[in-house]
Order: sequence, then C-alpha cells, then structure tokens
Amino acid sequence: MKNLMGNYAGMAEAIAGSCGYPYSYLSDEWDDIAIWQRLLRGKVFDLLSYNPLRTPLNSRVLKSFEYSGVKMELVSWDQPWGPPTEAYFLTPLGRGKEKLPAVVALHDHSGYKYFGKEKIVAVPGEHETLRELKNHTYEGASWATGLAKQGYAVLAHDLFLWGSRKMNAADVPQRYTQSLAGKEEGSSEYIRAYNAFCGEHENLIAKSLFMAGTTWPGIMLYEDMRAVDYLFTRDEVDTNRVGCGGLSGGGERTIFLTGMDSRIKCSVCVGFMTTFARTVEYNISNHTWMFHLPHLSKLIDLPDLVSLSGGNPLMVQFDEDDPLFNINGMRESNEKLKKIFAKMKVPQNFSGRFFPGVHKFDLKMQSEAFAWFDSRLKNGL
Repeated sequence: MKNLMGNYAGMAEAIAGSCGYPYSYLSDEWDDIAIWQRLLRGKVFDLLSYNPLRTPLNSRVLKSFEYSGVKMELVSWDQPWGPPTEAYFLTPLGRGKEKLPAVVALHDHSGYKYFGKEKIVAVPGEHETLRELKNHTYEGASWATGLAKQGYAVLAHDLFLWGSRKMNAADVPQRYTQSLAGKEEGSSEYIRAYNAFCGEHENLIAKSLFMAGTTWPGIMLYEDMRAVDYLFTRDEVDTNRVGCGGLSGGGERTIFLTGMDSRIKCSVCVGFMTTFARTVEYNISNHTWMFHLPHLSKLIDLPDLVSLSGGNPLMVQFDEDDPLFNINGMRESNEKLKKIFAKMKVPQNFSGRFFPGVHKFDLKMQSEAFAWFDSRLKNGL
C-alpha cells in the first residue's frame, strides 16, 4: 500500500515511531495514579486550548412528551458562542422516584451534520435520511432510546456543527454553498448537499480554529463536559453512576470525555480505537479534522488518553473490517489497554471486543454494550 506522504513517508513514520509516549501510565516513571492523572490532564487541557468565558447554562425544557416507550424532553442550554445546544433527555416510563444511572449518548460524525442527536434517538416523523443512516450503521436501531428503555436516564445532545449547533449556510460566502442553491431546505436532496458542503468546509474550519489559537477537539470536549454539567442538574440522575458512549466520532468523544472528566464512571467506545502511528501510516485520509490535536502524540498515544480515567470500567468494541482503522493498530491499542489496566490493578475493568464486519454499532454490539453498563452502572458501583 502506498503512503499518502509519498516519498516523504519515511519521515512521517520515523517521527511517529520516535514519540515514545513518555506520559503513558506504562512508563516506569509513573506509579501513583492520582499524581499522573492530575499532571497529564493539565498538559492535555493546555493542548486543547479552549477556555471560553464562563457562561451560565440557562437550561430550559422546550417540550415534553412520550414516544417509543420512553419519556422525552427536548431541552436546551446556552454556549459561549453560537446557538444554544438542544438535546433529548430520555427516561423510562413509570420509573417511580428512584434516581437512575445515566449515560451521555454521543452521536457519530458519519459525514452527516444536518442532524445530530436524532441519529441515535427515536423521534416522531423521522426523516428518511435518518432511517437510511440507522439501517446502515445501527441495524435500524435508535440505541439511545433503547438504553433508556432498559432503565437509564439518557442525554443525547448536539455537538458543535451538528443539528441545533450546525453552521448556518446563509452566513458562509456563496461560493462555498452553491450546491445548496435551488434545493428546498429540509428535503433529502438539500440535506445530502448540506452534508457534502460541511465535509468540504472542514479544512477551512480546522485551519481557522488553529490560526485563532484553539482546537476542534478542545471545543468538542468543552461542549461534551457542558452536557455532563446539565445532566448533573437533573433530579432524576444518580450523579455517582454516570457513563458515556458512542460510535465513531461518538467513540472519539468517549475517549476524550472519559479521560478528561472524572464524573464519567463507565464507558463504551465503539469503532474508534487505534494507535497514532498506524493512523499516520495507513488511515489519515479517512478521518475528520475533529480527530486532530496537535502535539498530543509527543505526550501519549490514543489508548493512553482514555486510560486517564484512572481505571474506570471501559469497554472498547472494534469492527475487524473497519476501513477507518488498520487492524494492527486496533490490536496494538487493545493490548496496550490490557497492560495499562493490569498495571492499575483493575484488569477486570477493561474489555476489548472484536466483531466481524465494517464500521457499525449493530444490535449484537449494542446488546453487549448495554450489558456492560448494566454490570457497572446498575450493579457494580
């Protein structure tokens, strides 16, 4: 296989291979988890470079209804910049007064930005493009709704540039949005064109953020942590039993949120785990700019980042034929996580599961993920 760096492939591979990841917990220097955690989190937050002015949540419930076997609330809260975040807060019907374990359900990237939270939540009048995505990626399921039915409070929110937080095409110079002209907003034709525009525009967004002095992962993590802030305001939630999970871009978000936010006690990362070196070597063209945090590899590798939880329960689900990742990178990351959790003296808190097939979170995988949450959030904490 030819490398995208062409005759400079050796340079990139040599640099990636020389990193050494000195802040991995596997390094002989680290023994005390709490000291390592505080020091490394500080360094990662410095790289993330997003610390906006404090902004009140100003949360509100926009509407409440029952659908598909759960109670649904459409809620929103403010962000420092851009429109408010909208989210669905889901609880099982007839729950009584007991506090519930909770999961922050993180939607995928999938090259589909017109909707966000709706990709994993069952909603009335579901758009045909959502049904297509769910059939292809989730075996037709709305997994956040399915998890709520099993006795969880579930929060599914829109991320920066998705759904309620998406970019307003009318505010972008027309030369970038010509493909949208003449299409009825909300139609399948418009949504597909909008998603294509967003994919092409990612380069300019990433360059703008880097030049301005911040990072896309920094904004991503900030908004996901703010969702946890909101979850902690809900009386229905047992704040000592909060987890998170998601597929693909949602898996990346799981890695950052798990590693950087101590309020997350249990996680399921689906279809997003590898090593940086294998990504540079084989798969860089398949990934969004949302994945790129400059100089992180000078400190740690991707498995190290999620291990910053300090050994909280983590399941990683791999798709063996996933075109986004090299199989060797998946296997190497799995073995590294086993070693880290063993050194932390909690080997039972890590489970790496390999499934046949391409990039997906199908019903079998969802069933195992839900069982993992059950064993840890319902019964294990």
